Amino acid sequence: MIYILFLLGFVFLIKGADLLVDGASAIAKKFKINDLVIGLTIVAFGTSAPELFVNLSASINGSTEIAVGNILGSNIANVFLILGVTTLIRPIKVQHSTVWKEIPFSLLAALVVAFLANDVLIDGQKNSQLSRIDGLILISFFAIFMYYIVDMSKKNKDEVLEELNIKKMPMWKSILFIALGLIGLIFGGEWIVNGAVKIAEGFGVSNSLIGLTVVAIGTSLPEMATSVVAAYKGNSDIAIGNIVGSNIFNIFWILGLSSMINPLPFIPQNNFDIIVSILSSLMLFLFLFVGKKHNLERWKGILFLVIYVAYVGYLIKLG
Repeated sequence: MIYILFLLGFVFLIKGADLLVDGASAIAKKFKINDLVIGLTIVAFGTSAPELFVNLSASINGSTEIAVGNILGSNIANVFLILGVTTLIRPIKVQHSTVWKEIPFSLLAALVVAFLANDVLIDGQKNSQLSRIDGLILISFFAIFMYYIVDMSKKNKDEVLEELNIKKMPMWKSILFIALGLIGLIFGGEWIVNGAVKIAEGFGVSNSLIGLTVVAIGTSLPEMATSVVAAYKGNSDIAIGNIVGSNIFNIFWILGLSSMINPLPFIPQNNFDIIVSILSSLMLFLFLFVGKKHNLERWKGILFLVIYVAYVGYLIKLG
């Protein structure tokens, strides 16, 4: 039964995020908030909601390896797997601000976690963890990022993102959608965490491995759907912005909030995953200056996919 609930958890999680975004976007539109702000805040929060609720559940239940693995694994999957698939559908042209601001900010996020999580290496402590103080630091970086988003939205206040396709609905229906979405996210997150722990026990592997692979890919499905559809429609800004924004949200917002709820012990093996996460952002940045400038071409996407397959294969071999 717990395995059935594990699979249903992803359905509840993704549908819950969808309902939450629809309801919240409709209310925001009713109060005449422009589409750009809605896209950069509500929709961005919505696509990261699966990671958030899985991490909250994992933190509360003490399954901290899943919480850390889910975020690192999601960020790696976002670049190497999702952008790899997306660029196969259509090469992506990346805007100047994304190249020089958002992507470096996502690289900074990975570097900050590397420093905060390595108490043993840096401070000579007996154990490493993301403490509540570390969580506050991550949330502070997130506040800076949100300030940047709000400032950018003011400068582009006349821009309209037609691709958001915000549904109009009465207030009661919007509130109902938000409530149902939250219920789906809460139950979905709980079932996924419980199922992941049981799967790890059943196969004799670590919770961290399940978090880095199965859970990470599952919670990244909204980003996959958003970026693939955006690429198919030729909306490069949405395709790349969704991924980079999600990686920033995952570390500064979700990991920050998770560690504030319950300090997250950090196992030395996760340093490899942090290195791969840093590598993913660094390669994404450098690849924009190789070949066609500020473009992610198909051969780059293929290389991303090859790296991701090799990474997952290495994790499975380690067990």
